[in-house]
Amino acid sequence: MGKSADFHMTDILHLGKASSLPQSPAEAVLDYPANPRPSTDYLIRFSAPEFTSLCPVTGQPDFAHLVIDYVPGATIVESKALKLFLGSFRNHAGFHEDVTVGIGMRLVAEMAPKWLRIGGYWYPRGGIPIDVFWQSGPVPAGLWVPDQGVAGYRGRG
Repeated sequence: MGKSADFHMTDILHLGKASSLPQSPAEAVLDYPANPRPSTDYLIRFSAPEFTSLCPVTGQPDFAHLVIDYVPGATIVESKALKLFLGSFRNHAGFHEDVTVGIGMRLVAEMAPKWLRIGGYWYPRGGIPIDVFWQSGPVPAGLWVPDQGVAGYRGRG
């Protein structure tokens, strides 16, 4: 197994420790341990089928199924920290486009992956689903990138 000598639990804020949900995305701190396979391009996928944020106009909850795919560089994002970051959007008001793209851009800025894409499959508001997609650049050559697996809206199931 590839085990990184750079990984130390003392560097990690959330994994194996008590953590509370941040009140806002700005307060959320993400952990980035070393990539255990830095010489190999591989895809990591996170799915958040129950993502929630607030409508900036009405304050009502908006719901989405987020899918984040990325190819790590020197670091990976720790899943508990990511879960807390995504959960912090429950108190955040933002348009679907800003929320989806903002999540992707923050991960790219902090983690510096070789490639990242995010799909925000938002449930309908006013009868229209809004799906938002963003990626950091072209897919690395030779990388297998499976379909995100979220069907077009038909009761989103």
